[in-house]
Amino acid sequence: MTTLRLALMAGLAAGLLGDRGADWSIFAVAMLVLLLDGVDGWLARREGVASEFGARFDMEVDAALAAILSLVLLVDGRGGVDLLVLGGARYAFVAASFVLPWLSHPLAPSLRRKTICVLQIGALAVLSAPILPDWSARPLAVVAAAFVFWSFARDIRRLAATR
Repeated sequence: MTTLRLALMAGLAAGLLGDRGADWSIFAVAMLVLLLDGVDGWLARREGVASEFGARFDMEVDAALAAILSLVLLVDGRGGVDLLVLGGARYAFVAASFVLPWLSHPLAPSLRRKTICVLQIGALAVLSAPILPDWSARPLAVVAAAFVFWSFARDIRRLAATR
């Protein structure tokens, strides 16, 4: 299921190569990938095939989806720093772990992290809907980015305290 989500995301990434910005097809695929994310986890737990690798693969696919959607929106001129936070937070965190190795220590599973991820990708998907007016798009992006920033800050603080 995660591999199917990854394949669908390749279509989103291909949209970056053309002149297309955010449109209904981007919105539909983003929402489908988000829906399949929920089905993916449920199926893995139900069938007893949940694994550390599967969870990590799922997390990286989620991060890539956020990055791709953010890039689509940036190319379309629909945001700024807020989109960089939404699409690049995971990659900034990983890059920082090369300088501060204690950031790569494992974190306990967290419902907060899962919820913020759904909020992050859901907000990016909604932002890709061409019908969304600019007056509501920017506050949505800023609020979602603030939640992502807060979540990463909590994890960084926890990792710093236990290093």
